[in-house]
Amino acid sequence: MNELGNSLLRLARNAIGESFGLAPQPVAEHAGWHEPGATFVTLTQRGALRGCIGNLTAWRPLADDVAANARAAAFRDPRFKPLTAGEFADIRVEVSLLSPAEPLPCRDEAEALALLRPHIDGVILSAGRRRATFLPQVWEQLPQPAAFLAHLKRKAGLPADYWADDLRLECYTVEKWREAEP
Repeated sequence: MNELGNSLLRLARNAIGESFGLAPQPVAEHAGWHEPGATFVTLTQRGALRGCIGNLTAWRPLADDVAANARAAAFRDPRFKPLTAGEFADIRVEVSLLSPAEPLPCRDEAEALALLRPHIDGVILSAGRRRATFLPQVWEQLPQPAAFLAHLKRKAGLPADYWADDLRLECYTVEKWREAEP
């Protein structure tokens, strides 16, 4: 793991721990912290998802984005109850740094499915006012492009077979770092 990844994991864990009144663990500042960065912070507990929140666009310094997303994943992911102090030691933190999203030019679903790169592409789906994303890590659970896209549509509140002129796909990649399991 590189220095940036180590520092971002420590920043994320410190941001959550400070919410419980814990003293932050030492972390060496990294020059990349001050550059704009779009991140997702994913929390797992015994291998199961426990929270995941992030941004698709880099609009604030990387360190601020990681800390804010870590707190949001721990305490404001609407799919889960807020993390408790008793759970804190059991969670594992993963930080994903996103590349800028690029449009996926496709005329229909068959073309989109042929262009998607499993285990590489994160995908943003937009249709009207609906929008959803899956990080590239979701390919681990949904390795077939058709299933991946169908679940992404459902996440956006659309039928699995939806395709219309207003549907847009964008792709991005991530550099990710994960804490080791105990």
